[in-house]
Parts: sequence; structure tokens; C-alpha cells
Amino acid sequence: MTAVSHYGSWKSPITSDLIVSGTVGLGQIAIDGGDIYWVEGRPSEAGRSVIVRRTPDGKITDVTPPPFNVRTRVHEYGGGAFAVASGTVYFSHFADQRIYCQTLDSQPEALTSAADCSYADVIVDKQRNRLICVREYRAVEGEPVNTIVSINLDDGEDIQILAEGNDFYASPRLSPDGSQLCWISWNHPNMPWDGTELWVAKIDGSGFLGEKQLVAGGVDESIFQPEWATDGVLYFVSDKSNWWNIYRTPLNPPLLRGEAGTALEPPFVRGAGGIEPLYEMAAEFGMPQWVFGMSTYAIAAENQIICTYNQQGEWHLASIDLTTKQLTEIETPYTDISSLTASGEIAVFLAGSPTETAAIILLNLATNQLEILRRSSDLSIDAGYLSIPQPIEFPTENGLTAFGFFYPPKNQDFAAPEVEKPPLVVKSHGGPTAATTSSMNLRIQYWTSRGFAVLDVNYGGSTGYGREYRKRLQDSWGIVDVDDCANGAKYLAQKGLADGDRMAIAGGSAGGYTTLCALTFRDVFKAGASYYGVSDLEALATDTHKFEARYLDGLIGPYPERKDLYIARSPIHFTERLSCPVIFFQGLEDKVVPPNQAEMMVEVLKAKGLPVAYVAYEGEQHGFRRAENIKRTLDGEFYFYSRVFKFELAEAVEEVSIANLRNG
Repeated sequence: MTAVSHYGSWKSPITSDLIVSGTVGLGQIAIDGGDIYWVEGRPSEAGRSVIVRRTPDGKITDVTPPPFNVRTRVHEYGGGAFAVASGTVYFSHFADQRIYCQTLDSQPEALTSAADCSYADVIVDKQRNRLICVREYRAVEGEPVNTIVSINLDDGEDIQILAEGNDFYASPRLSPDGSQLCWISWNHPNMPWDGTELWVAKIDGSGFLGEKQLVAGGVDESIFQPEWATDGVLYFVSDKSNWWNIYRTPLNPPLLRGEAGTALEPPFVRGAGGIEPLYEMAAEFGMPQWVFGMSTYAIAAENQIICTYNQQGEWHLASIDLTTKQLTEIETPYTDISSLTASGEIAVFLAGSPTETAAIILLNLATNQLEILRRSSDLSIDAGYLSIPQPIEFPTENGLTAFGFFYPPKNQDFAAPEVEKPPLVVKSHGGPTAATTSSMNLRIQYWTSRGFAVLDVNYGGSTGYGREYRKRLQDSWGIVDVDDCANGAKYLAQKGLADGDRMAIAGGSAGGYTTLCALTFRDVFKAGASYYGVSDLEALATDTHKFEARYLDGLIGPYPERKDLYIARSPIHFTERLSCPVIFFQGLEDKVVPPNQAEMMVEVLKAKGLPVAYVAYEGEQHGFRRAENIKRTLDGEFYFYSRVFKFELAEAVEEVSIANLRNG
């Protein structure tokens, strides 16, 4: 029987305990012979990341013993933290950032020394008995130095620099015969989704690189995920056409012989000997390289690529015939697909859908049969408690359109009084160069099953809608994103889908900045939650890590030349315009957005007399990994809104201390 109760006061089976106890994060995937490996992040083990192995008979076991934690700090965001070859695993251990070597059924042994270095994007060069990877060296004054290096597997102290001189490197990849190495590089102030270059060089008899050649890319073209086919053709993704599409080049004969040649000049030369699009489509076959080891396609066989592409915020799976260049969609129930790899007759990837949490999926390429290898959550939740996301587009500033996913309240046990409209939480994703998807997110279902509506916004600047949409945020961070979030909320209120007097906004990192800007510079939201968000752009520009040190040049303008813009768009300087309650969540070891960003804002709001709460976590960095902290954050934000919007809780949750809160 359905009970009538106010929105926000619905009792839900989707509790914070349920979410953190039954959930793991799934990441990087690798295939070695018949074995499949992946990384699991486990909140129940204090956020430890573990390599897991599945054998052909279906047996799944942990490879990484406690206390090892598979995670690298290159670029602070990491990724590409392990490689496997012939049953031997090589991984970065988070505590000391050394690379460890581990054969199956043995304990890890340190390969590199305990120096001020981190390693990522590791590949195995069997021919020369070494690893090749990106190294970030921090024992220097100023910024860390990034290079591509080789590491001798018999002597981890024998490290040779193969490529240097650029600010950043990624994706070192060996040709099938081991004679050539390709890689991506870029320099400040570009980010990898702005402009990168794809280089290739022949490896000489001593293992060093000969003269390098530029294959593609530039300051206004983003290259993503180079891969070699067995016939020596080099594939990569480029957004030259406005869309990240797949291209290929056989390179030029002088380079294949190891002789000096000239760069392939843009624009792309179609046809024999040049660069050609594999399949042209108004869709994204790439994504922003926030972490190492990202993959949207894989060369499965001599004549076939398996790929995933994004159209209007939803991902699809397909195959492309390398001879006919014909794309054929592979039907799946999934709308979010990533970390794609393939070998022989199988492909493995990470996928989720509106009704299924993320899982490791095995695809049989001969039959197109799908098999779930590992779910991120074993929870079984009745469909009557699940809100299905509705893709929406809505009008925003300058006659443009923005996008998002709307989740109406859903709980089969409750209905609200007929005239009541639900409170709304607008989610502003991080990045800001990132995107949200329609894959099931239990943290969103936590809200909708309690009677909240949720709008997950892909504001201008998000990925998945082409380079031009991504570039809407150029010089306009703190304006376009804020307008889109505010206009999305107003659109729902005008449609009668949300209570215009009970609308909140929440976001983490860059999304936290959007949240604070929306609360400060717009009069739409009545409360907000900032997760490790930015409040002072000047502090961010002068006190952040190398990878994002010049990110704001493109989002705001060069600093200090445009100091005026940094001040004008920093909420910390305009707190007199902020007149609603805010809760802050912060990791005290955050190097990306240091705690002082939140603490400055909290003190100002306290002094102003506004209701404000601050929840800080020891041992947490940029994003929360410990189960107890994820739980406290979910419940803490919900409790905060219950006090601000004055609705009764169906069940008690852990309270947070709210300064300046007046009853009544």
C-alpha cells in the first residue's frame, strides 16, 4: 500500500550503509593470454586499490596482497598504474610510488628505488627486457619534470630517459615488431583535450630513440589513444573535425626504415601514405584524458576494431571493418562504456546502464554474447525504488541549448500530497572538462528514493557533444556552467517538475566551484553543498599541482595578466551576495584543491551569520575513498537539507554541526 508523505520524508531501502558496504570502484582492464585483470577500489578497505585476476575457468582472485595499494600520483589523478605480461604484474604502490614486480602466487618485490618519482602508463618491452612508462620526478625546484623512461627489469636502478623536453607525456606504445615507439606530448598552457601532438621514433640498437617525427596534432587539435595494428598501421583519435573520430596512417616509408623524414603536415592528407579517417561521424570516440590508460577502442583482430562512441551523452558499442571502413553497432543494454580492451575473439570493458551499476563485461566477438564478470555492486534493488534518467535539453543563454539527465522522485511505497512539488538537487559535475552519464548511480538513487528530484547537468564545456560545445567554457568558466545549471533548474520549476523554493545545487572539485558561483552570483538556489570545491581562483592558480597549473589560462585567462577576472569570478570576494546555507566537505590531504579553499569560505560565512557546516576528513585527498567518509558525506548533505528545507526525516542519520542555524 502506498503511503502519502512529504517529499524528502520517504523511507528508502537505499541507505548509505547499503551503498558503501556493497560497492567497489572498477578501473583499468588488461588481458594477458587467457587471463583478464582489472583494478578494484574498495571503500571497505580504506579505499585500497587491488589488482584482480579472472582465469579462463571463471575463477576470480585478488593478485595484490595487503597492504599494497595500486595507485600512482602522476598528474595527481593517476591511472595506468599497472601492466601485465606472461603472468607477471608490474604496478605502482601508492604509499611509496615505487614500481613493484609480482609473479602469480608470490609477494610483490620492489623494482624501482624509493626516490621522489611516480610512474604511470606502464608497458612491457619484452624484446629489451624493460618497462617503458611516463615518469614524474619531483626532487627538483619548481614543477616536477615529466619524461618517458625505460626501466631495466634486471636492475630497477638502470633507468634511461627516452623522451624529454615537453611539459607532459602520455600513451607510450610499442609497434608490434618493437622497432618503433609512439607517444603523445603537450605543453603548458594546453590541457590534453585542448591540443596534443602524436610523435613516433625508431628505436636504435641501444634502446634509445632516433629522430622523432610529428604524425598529427597541434595546439588546436586533441589526439587521444594511439594504438598499433599488427600490420604496422598506427591508429589514433583526433578532434580535428570537431568530433573525436578514429584516424589511421601507415606512416611514410622513410620512417619505417628508420631514416629521417618530415612531419605529416596538417590538414590530414587522405589516401595512400597519408592520414585518413577510419569512420567519420558526429560522435565522440574519445574522452578527456584526465587519467592515464583510458581506452575507447581496441584492435581485436587483423581486420576489426571494437569501439565505443558517445552521442548526446550516451555511449554505444560498435565494430568497424578495417577493410570496408563499415561501422556496425553492437546491441547492448549499456549507456556508459569505457576501459575497452580486446584480444583475439574477446573484448572486455566497463559498462553500466540506467538500471545496472557499473560492471566488467566480457563480449564474445564471434557470437556477440555478453557476460558479466564483476559488478561494482551486488546489491539487488527493486525497480520500484529506481528513478530512470530522462535525457533533457533546455534553453540557456544566447539562444543556445544545454543538456542533462533528469531523475524524478521514485519510491513505490510513497506518494506526495497532490499539490506538493519535489525539492530539487542540481548536480554540477567536476572537471569542468568532463561529463555525466545515465549509468545507474546509487548516490543519485539515494536522493530520488527519498523524494528529491535530481538534475545532472552536462553544462557547456562538457564532453560528449563535440569540440565546439566543449569550447563554450573557454574564458567563461564561472559563467556558462553557472548559467546552464541555473537555467536547467528554472526550466524544471517552470514545467512543474520541481519546487522553485526548494532547489539546491551540489558539486565536487570544479563542480564545487560552479556550485559556489551559482549560490553567490545567481538568485536561483536556496542551499548548496560543495565537495572540495574552489572558492578562490587566485589561490587555485598559484597553489595547485603541475597538471592543472595552467588549466585556468583557457578557462579564465592568463594569470596574473587577467587578475581582474580571477577576482571577479571568485565567490570568496563576493560573500555579501551569498544569502543561503552551504555545507562543505573536504579532504585534508587534498593537493588539487587544498583545504584552505573551503576553510576561507566557511569562516566568512560564519562571520556573516549564514548557516554553514564544514566536514573535514583526515587522510582523504581529492575525492573520498573511505567507506565511513562516503557514508557520512551522503547522510550529512541529506541532514543539512532537512534542516534548511524543514522536512522530517523518515529515519535518523548522523547529524552534522551547523553554525548559525536558527530553529523555527
